[in-house]
Amino acid sequence: MWALGRQVTVEVPATSANLGPGFDSLGLALNWYDRSTVTVIEDGFEIVVHGEGADSVPCDQSHLVVATILEALADWGLQVPGLRFEATNTIPHGRGLGSSSAALVAGLLMAWGLAHPHEEVDRVWLLREAFAREGHADNVAPAIHGGFVITWAGAHNDSPDAGHRSRPSQIHSAVSAVALVPGVEVLTTAARSVLPSEVPFSDAVANASRAALLVHAMSQEPSLFLEATSDRLHQVHRAELMPKSIQLVKELRRAGFGALISGAGPTVLVLLDQDQLPGLRRAIAAADPNREFSAHELRPGYRARIIHTCE
Repeated sequence: MWALGRQVTVEVPATSANLGPGFDSLGLALNWYDRSTVTVIEDGFEIVVHGEGADSVPCDQSHLVVATILEALADWGLQVPGLRFEATNTIPHGRGLGSSSAALVAGLLMAWGLAHPHEEVDRVWLLREAFAREGHADNVAPAIHGGFVITWAGAHNDSPDAGHRSRPSQIHSAVSAVALVPGVEVLTTAARSVLPSEVPFSDAVANASRAALLVHAMSQEPSLFLEATSDRLHQVHRAELMPKSIQLVKELRRAGFGALISGAGPTVLVLLDQDQLPGLRRAIAAADPNREFSAHELRPGYRARIIHTCE
């Protein structure tokens, strides 16, 4: 069935999970993309990576995107004679911006484009397969749906539809985001290993109220982001892994901005009304005088997509 030269190009956005109080349940897609292209070739695997990870990711079929393509095709009983994969990566690795989720979603999208070149992407399938591989829906769901996404487990563990579910939610037109990215990485496994197995009841109540407020702030009142991004469940426990990031969060919050640790960190994300950007720039300059964090002014609302296919 394979025509040599069949090609699919996709773009997948960076995402920020948790967003402060919404641990493992809230996520946001940003206008920061990885772009990659896969082409059916006669034999073997050719891997070319530009940008992030060019010197560190595998250059054979164990590459995460390529391995995901092959797994998804195998699920449909399909095999390819060979693949050429070329990626231009801009999402930093190991910084809490969903680079691994982006790779998984890219691989699944490419597999879909190769196997179903004339069909609209089934995003229910895409989400199910991405979640099965990634395990934490608050990164993959916003990458797939775009924008601000709420995720939750099935209502009853013993029901037929138990498992992960998600819904996009509204974003106010004034919402902006600034990612402050340090030069160091933190492994997600390390960031999760320091979390306690139990938390005080008062902390759980505080986070529940702030997560609810965050949904409102995101859709109606961005001026409430400082209060709505308060967290007691995870960030304080990760301080020893990313002390400079936690300190930056504290200083920006003291200046009145909704700063938080993006995903498992160590990137700091600030949610704000776009009119606050000049003030935030001044606050960042004061809090990070040595410029240990690179600042990226972003907008929410974008989703993974196939941008080109050819036979």
